[in-house]
Amino acid sequence: MTSLRFRSIFISDVHLGTRDCRADFLVDFLESTESEFLYLVGDIVDLWAMRRSVHWPPSHTRVLQLIFEKAQNGCQVVYIPGNHDEILRDFVGTEINGVKILRDAEHRTNDGRRFFVSHGDEFDTFVRHNGLLRVVGDGIYPFLLMLNRGFNGLRRRFGRPYWSLASFIKSKVGNARRYMEKYETAVARAAASQDYDGHICGHIHKAGIVSRDGILYCNDGDWVEHCTALVEDEDGRLNLLHWADRKQIEQVSEGMAVEAALIPLTA
Repeated sequence: MTSLRFRSIFISDVHLGTRDCRADFLVDFLESTESEFLYLVGDIVDLWAMRRSVHWPPSHTRVLQLIFEKAQNGCQVVYIPGNHDEILRDFVGTEINGVKILRDAEHRTNDGRRFFVSHGDEFDTFVRHNGLLRVVGDGIYPFLLMLNRGFNGLRRRFGRPYWSLASFIKSKVGNARRYMEKYETAVARAAASQDYDGHICGHIHKAGIVSRDGILYCNDGDWVEHCTALVEDEDGRLNLLHWADRKQIEQVSEGMAVEAALIPLTA
């Protein structure tokens, strides 16, 4: 397969070490893409969940191998720890096999815009009383993911493509939608207060590119429910890449070459 070339790639919320990580899709993505910059925007390895139980098949090891290979081959790889791998924040300022560990970062796109990059858990305090944390909190969200695994297992048996049941259920919960809106607003306001053109984050497992009062809120999504990445092209334009859709289209099309669908959502 011909590699897809981007200037920058942003991924987060991979949750390696858990059953819900879609490492198979991420391996395919990493093997099929090249970039000058690769930002790992937190919760790449779920050290939090691994304290309770560990699920680590070969595909999880392969993800790390591919990341280190990219760093060794000249890609500038930055790891910004999140709340599920926050122990790595103790290593901010160090480098592991060419991967730089930073608390946060500033990224300048090729068209000159300045973006602040962080995992996004720092905004929980602004929205912690909102409904999503009650509706899909520690107890219910894992249950949704379990349903998602079983549902998509059945879809695979019948030759159907991946589809996020968990995301569909969340989209029908009014409190969850309001949480997303409050979160986006809090992130955009923080970026505006520091004179950034936008903020790139993850954390809430909901990809999107939204303009709020002239500030671009960019969320790269996750590799648990949606298999999405935020990518920058050589002209500095930002797009969301939905990799599960692309891979499943190829599988259903019996190997027919299908160009990846870039969804232009910039304001």
